[in-house]
Amino acid sequence: MQKPGAGEMLSPSELSQLRRFSSPTIANAIETFQVRPRLSGVTDSRIRCLIPGLGPVVGYACTATIISAAPPANPRGVSRRAYWEYVRSFPGPCLSVVQDLSPAPGGAYWGEVNSCLHRALGSQGIITDGTVRDLDEVERLGFHLFAVGVQVSHGFAHLEAFNIPVKVFGMDVRPGDLIHADKHGAVVIPHEIARGVAEAAKQVDLSEKPILAACRLADPLEELDRLVSPEY
Repeated sequence: MQKPGAGEMLSPSELSQLRRFSSPTIANAIETFQVRPRLSGVTDSRIRCLIPGLGPVVGYACTATIISAAPPANPRGVSRRAYWEYVRSFPGPCLSVVQDLSPAPGGAYWGEVNSCLHRALGSQGIITDGTVRDLDEVERLGFHLFAVGVQVSHGFAHLEAFNIPVKVFGMDVRPGDLIHADKHGAVVIPHEIARGVAEAAKQVDLSEKPILAACRLADPLEELDRLVSPEY
């Protein structure tokens, strides 16, 4: 299993600090470190947060691929028991990240049963470019659902592989990547800066307060021109 090294895993307290911020603020904070291009490590506009009331979630990626639009091979090419063991044995709080290899989703792999199963194994939620269902039941579980949409049937949805690099909504994810997600989408937090991101996010929030205050002036243009970055 690929996983972050012991020095890279954040403590429960550090993860809790990251959950205080929105994903856009986390993305802004990561930009201040200049460790990657701005369009890398973030989801695009196709992602939908189906249960926004649960708020932000932070976890380490347990990855897999599925196919939902065609039946599985016989015999199956992957052991679901081995996959369950992979999720259960992950050393930190887990967030399932699953790529649907179908040209278009043919059914929802994630509903009440699969969400309950993964929650029992230690996963906090799913980010998938496939579809989901059973929204009311899953919301009662407190299990996060991020997907491309909702479908009635499970179709042919089945597991294809796990513990491999995946790509969902334009975001490349490796097993063990640290991910922050909320109603805006998801962002990968690079391990090498992870311990500094919460403080950077705090500074981002503080830096915006004078601009917001200027917006309340009767004639704010001169002050806004002074405060707002030329890059804006």
